[in-house]
Amino acid sequence: MLLGAGVLVAAGAVGVSVAFWPVGDSDPGTDIDAGRTAASTGAARSSEGTETADSAPAAGSRDSSRVTPSPSPARVYPLSKTPRTIPAVREHIPARGPGWRPASTARVVVTAGGLADEGKLLAGELRMTYGGTAAPRAGDVQLKLDPGQATRGPESYTLTVTNRRVTVSGPTEAGVFYGTRTLKQEVTGGGTASEGVVRDRPAKPQRGLMLDIARKHFTASWIEDRVRELGDLKFNELGLHFSDDQGFRIASDTHPEIVSRDHLTKAEVRRILALAASRHITVVPEIDSPGHLGAVLAAHPDLQLTNAQGTPARGAIDISKPGAAKIVDDLLGEYADLFPGASWHLGGDEYRALTVANPAASYPQLAAAATAKYGAGAGVSDLATGWLNDRAATVRSHAPRNRTVRAWNDGFYASSSVQAGKNVQVAYWTGKEIGARKPTAYLSAGRKVVNYNDEYLYYVLGQPNTFVYPTGERIYKQWTPRVLRGSTAVSSTYDSQILGGVFAVWCDLAGSQTQSQVAAGIRLPLRATVQKLWDPRAQPSLSWTDFKKLAKQLG
Repeated sequence: MLLGAGVLVAAGAVGVSVAFWPVGDSDPGTDIDAGRTAASTGAARSSEGTETADSAPAAGSRDSSRVTPSPSPARVYPLSKTPRTIPAVREHIPARGPGWRPASTARVVVTAGGLADEGKLLAGELRMTYGGTAAPRAGDVQLKLDPGQATRGPESYTLTVTNRRVTVSGPTEAGVFYGTRTLKQEVTGGGTASEGVVRDRPAKPQRGLMLDIARKHFTASWIEDRVRELGDLKFNELGLHFSDDQGFRIASDTHPEIVSRDHLTKAEVRRILALAASRHITVVPEIDSPGHLGAVLAAHPDLQLTNAQGTPARGAIDISKPGAAKIVDDLLGEYADLFPGASWHLGGDEYRALTVANPAASYPQLAAAATAKYGAGAGVSDLATGWLNDRAATVRSHAPRNRTVRAWNDGFYASSSVQAGKNVQVAYWTGKEIGARKPTAYLSAGRKVVNYNDEYLYYVLGQPNTFVYPTGERIYKQWTPRVLRGSTAVSSTYDSQILGGVFAVWCDLAGSQTQSQVAAGIRLPLRATVQKLWDPRAQPSLSWTDFKKLAKQLG
């Protein structure tokens, strides 16, 4: 039954949605056959010049053969298709309707001032107007907070397309933001947002990219480009490893003598942090210790670890010296105040004193310090574990007080009687170290683990040792968050302890690639990684060929 222009009518007997559109209003996202034009405007004038519905007879004449024009016929829409996005949405309830496309005359409106940033960003991206807290009207997008959705997870969202409007709702601003990313992808390149309802949420709470900016200087603008890319892909972490043997890359007020010539200023860091916050990305800083401190030690050689023969241990600080703790705590305190995020990476890996056959014999000063601090029987691994716990305490003494910390898995020692704090997360990257333990050794002890599997997730510049550049295809087809070491997955019983995964760029041979080459090289691996972190299915619904085509289409 015709109710008027622009009204959707449901034919209840067959469950079909019907749309009528006002004259001159386009019908986005549908294919209209050529015959519909004539049907909607009346019969066309014939080539012989015979009278049609558009030509009125002379006044007073009668034409009994004339048929009264019919109203525009009902437009029957097929059921909508699931949106094609990266990562893929987890649930879509299809419906019949035209879908939605952005228009310059339409607006993005919000229900709460806290969503203003998300609203303004989306309006700018889609070339729409930001309408503040105005009531939505036809063609608009409304962003709204809905605490009732919290049971589905803090990063969940619902995206509804109906009646020529879009509503994006979620329990938090982050969830609403992710809904806007789905909408943005759907309409990329003139596409149409599918009629119906998307209900979506991530499988894993930690989805990250880590950049080694210590060995290679990356410009602030390049890092900002990665932040925008990560945000659109629904990543929520950016790791910055900014201190290592080759460089210290952020300006320091407490120890300016250690900073490399090419570095980020604090003003640049603050801009990166502000951009990341607007994309709901936590920046996770890392000052690795007690190893990988070569840039610090170059300015403070008196603190460098030496063995019994006086040979310096590259990059290692002598943790038996009081000055060692002081300088590292100075730096941790300074940057804990700069970086406001809730996570911190302590490093802890590859301490040279614990990569030799007999640490106590090679480094007697460390053995003596361990005994003095922890009693008879304590060893160098106890001293190193105590160092890790003390550095965690330093970070947590600064706001935010509930900051979580993590350390590389080879910074946890099986031989140590002193144990790392239970709330120190394991960043599992390798099973190649001396005394290597399987991931289950950490999981069975109840620890939370973040997956940095070097078999799939390590992009090491120059491909030194046995590293090869990871491919998106291999990640997409073989890796899941439960594949922590090598290519074998741990039991699903540990799934809840695996917090997520991080794709890591390491710059061991810094000159091997330019910034642009790095960005291009990690493009598909990043997309494959987030697909596996967002969607719990081991085998995604799209083939790799189709996924790669979609990635190219979305840009």
